[in-house]
Amino acid sequence: MFNIIKGWREQRILDSSEFAHEDWARAAERIVILDRLSGDELSRLFDLATLFLADKSITGAQGFEITDTVRQSIALQACLPILNLSLEWYDGWSSIIIYQGSYKSDSTTVDEFGIVHEGSQHRSGEAWQRGPVVLSWKDAKHSGERDGHNVVIHEFVHKLDMMNGRANGFPPLQPDMDPTRWTEIMSRDFEDFQTHRKSGLDRYGATNPAEFFAVLSEVFFETPKKLVDAYPDIYDIMVKFFRQDTLKRNS
Repeated sequence: MFNIIKGWREQRILDSSEFAHEDWARAAERIVILDRLSGDELSRLFDLATLFLADKSITGAQGFEITDTVRQSIALQACLPILNLSLEWYDGWSSIIIYQGSYKSDSTTVDEFGIVHEGSQHRSGEAWQRGPVVLSWKDAKHSGERDGHNVVIHEFVHKLDMMNGRANGFPPLQPDMDPTRWTEIMSRDFEDFQTHRKSGLDRYGATNPAEFFAVLSEVFFETPKKLVDAYPDIYDIMVKFFRQDTLKRNS
């Protein structure tokens, strides 16, 4: 009965959407990494993005105006990682905050001696556990250009990682995946990445396992050949996790 009600509610949302298929198609044309999705994949992405916008609020910070272009661009790229999963992977939070450009965020860290350090830094995005996703539109509007950098995918992959607690590079895995193999591969290659530069992989991924997972997910969707060349085993487990073979799609 629950699934019937859920399906009925979702169909009502789709039927009453403010954006027609053609509107979504025009928005997708502005995002280069979507140009190799099949017609069926695009249709499913448009439906998922429609449901996403009905489920999440997108608000502008410091007077930034949220236009249809902003909403559609964020929704399409946020939903790409869950294209073959479900919107339920983004359960437990409801808001997205968009700044015009980079913004200052306060931070508190504790060093190995137990000393607390407080400071601030400029950010292009962040994801809070059980809280909002925050993005800089200046950075987000250039995401999806197939250059290996995508702040939208990066922050929403953090949200997937947080489905089972704090972001640590170990998200809830698919039922047919081996957690031990995931841990071994990600730990081994993270250690390697901390000391070896890899072409096309942002060094920010060496910060910690959570950032390693998010940075490599950007590459998985934007420039998958770079990931295969650097860490083929990680590419293989990401295919299983995201249920997408992006290299095959981009070949």
